[in-house]
Amino acid sequence: MTRTIKLAVAAAVALTSTAAFATNGDHLIGVGAKSRGMGGIGIGMSHGAETALSNPAMITTVTGTEVSFGGTVFMPDVENSMNGGLTYTSSGADLSVIPEVAVAQKATENFSWGVGMYGVAGMGTDYATHNENMNFSTNLQLMQFAVPLAYKIGGFSVGVAPVLQYGSLDINYNGALDVSNMYGPGAMAPVSAGAGNKNYGVSQDFGLGYNVGLAFSEEGLTLGASYKSAINMNYDHQITGAVQSFHDFGLLMNITDDSLEQPAEIGVGASYTFSGNTIAVDYKRINWASANGYGDFGWEDQDVYMIGYQYAQDSWAVRAGYNYGKNPVKEQSGLNPNGAALNMFNLTGFPAIVEEHYTIGGSYAFNNTTSADLAYVYVPQVTETYSTAAFAGFGAMNPTSVSTKHSQNAVTAQVNFKF
Repeated sequence: MTRTIKLAVAAAVALTSTAAFATNGDHLIGVGAKSRGMGGIGIGMSHGAETALSNPAMITTVTGTEVSFGGTVFMPDVENSMNGGLTYTSSGADLSVIPEVAVAQKATENFSWGVGMYGVAGMGTDYATHNENMNFSTNLQLMQFAVPLAYKIGGFSVGVAPVLQYGSLDINYNGALDVSNMYGPGAMAPVSAGAGNKNYGVSQDFGLGYNVGLAFSEEGLTLGASYKSAINMNYDHQITGAVQSFHDFGLLMNITDDSLEQPAEIGVGASYTFSGNTIAVDYKRINWASANGYGDFGWEDQDVYMIGYQYAQDSWAVRAGYNYGKNPVKEQSGLNPNGAALNMFNLTGFPAIVEEHYTIGGSYAFNNTTSADLAYVYVPQVTETYSTAAFAGFGAMNPTSVSTKHSQNAVTAQVNFKF
């Protein structure tokens, strides 16, 4: 059984190309086309089989057997500058395919269960051919395999989903900078020429966690709550290898292992349906600051607010939504060499800085058995410039800073079968 699970997860990961950018930190704003069409709503509203990871208690709304599969085509547009925004270089990691498969079944009058594999998170940049960006390349991909189990009594439901997470991480850069382009003739590099992390290839790991959820529904009103446990991952040599060159200068000394823990989340939500209209709101808090790895890189906890609307008739539905999560990548003091190093590393390799997400979506039922969903997510461009002024002490001719521009487009398509 364990070998079968690993092969299934590996097969799903094989469908994912290049590096993904998720949008609340490194998380997708929602799993599945219905959720993504409503701004990530899924804690206080059921979307059938696809709701397993948002709130496993919600799968009790499935009346027979439901199978959902599809994926997201993710198109981030990221540009980085290491010369204070004078010139920008575009990241080559601009297209990803993120798969999803979910099954849910009402086994008895009170008990429901399911199974699913989901691409849930990821991030990365690709400046491998650009010396002026230290040839920085990062690629984090996360897949989760979950088995939701839910029990319903009257209007109350409780659910739990054991989660097996697969992750892969690859970090590479080269400290041999084209400093004449960055700071002017004669300038010295912040990282010594030829420095960089050793190329260990891609590191992989499996981790275990769980999601739990509660739901109550009566006369059009649905309330929900969910908790996702942290899942610790260890990517051999990737993080310690990446910071070794900085350690040589006495920087980033608090980063001593290869842990990168997906943080715990807690959330609540509510929805109300009347005359074909549904209005829904969700809130969740993502605990980046206490997660191994992310906390070391100065990430802050993130509050995420979602609002969604759906109008549904017998064979079709339209949706719209908005999602806001404040940038968790906190700027450190660039006057401090350690803070300058963190700013450079975060904005160049892991620029999870987008905040606002506008979404639309729809569904069409071809018959009583088969339906299709579609969602589009637009993220307007944001620009962050963090100070690396402390690196001027290495010979730079001007005050230094690192800047990143980041916007996103994404399309999610999904096919559903009900039996």
